Amino acid sequence: MAWYDKYLSIYGKPFSEVPQEIIDGTRERLAAMQSENPVASIVVIGYNEETHLQACLWAISEIKCQYPVEIIGVDNDSKDRTAEVYEKSGIPYYTEYQHSCGYARRCGLEHAKGKYYFDVDSDTLYPPMYYELMLEQLMKPGVVAVSATWSYFPDALHTRLGLRLYEIGRDLFLWIQHFERPELSVRGLVFAYQADLGRKEGYRVDIIRGEDGAMALSLKKYGKIVFLRDRRACAITGYGTIGQQSLWKSFVQHMKIQGKGIMRIFHKTDHYEDAEDNLVKNK
Repeated sequence: MAWYDKYLSIYGKPFSEVPQEIIDGTRERLAAMQSENPVASIVVIGYNEETHLQACLWAISEIKCQYPVEIIGVDNDSKDRTAEVYEKSGIPYYTEYQHSCGYARRCGLEHAKGKYYFDVDSDTLYPPMYYELMLEQLMKPGVVAVSATWSYFPDALHTRLGLRLYEIGRDLFLWIQHFERPELSVRGLVFAYQADLGRKEGYRVDIIRGEDGAMALSLKKYGKIVFLRDRRACAITGYGTIGQQSLWKSFVQHMKIQGKGIMRIFHKTDHYEDAEDNLVKNK
């Protein structure tokens, strides 16, 4: 049984179908975790994520972390019951009326009190040791940001074995790439960094996607960006950014986009170029 199986019992279901005991238990655990002097801020953004947010918060409420944290939310002006899920979870949340992940993450960063800022996507589940393992890397001298790995939920079209083989190939590519171009290996759903530096640089809000890759690019001049390859820190998410195509097709497209990038991985440059999830196109 995978660590995330129990959370899948409500993942994708309307909030009205979530058992009250899960809502109450999540609220109690989150309240017990909240610190007035957090080392890290766990910032959960959501836009029309009523069917996923409660499962995300349930997973967060059961993390194992020796460091004090705060959990806050950002509702990106949702039209469903996302705001109600935040409210019934008991965590502080803020409404950002300008739509995009960049605006939502910027809103969270403005309200975060922790030294370190954790991006959290509300359609993603995070394993119990994720935050502690990420923080251990962030606290090392010279480290300004950390990006972890992620996987997808097995389903009828994607077996556990198939997903594992896909991850091995993809993560090897990302690991090689990160040595000279770490910003290209960053994905927003598994990204954390020093909050003060993030506020100094600011999020780009003039782009549709890729705000976290752009943030990573601006942060790397201050220090090292670590790519954490540890199965205990591997988040699990849905197929929203891939759509109906297969994982392997997505990976092949990624490789094509970055084909010429392979040749420049070991050529230092400040130019930020387009790539799958984190490299973007202007609106």
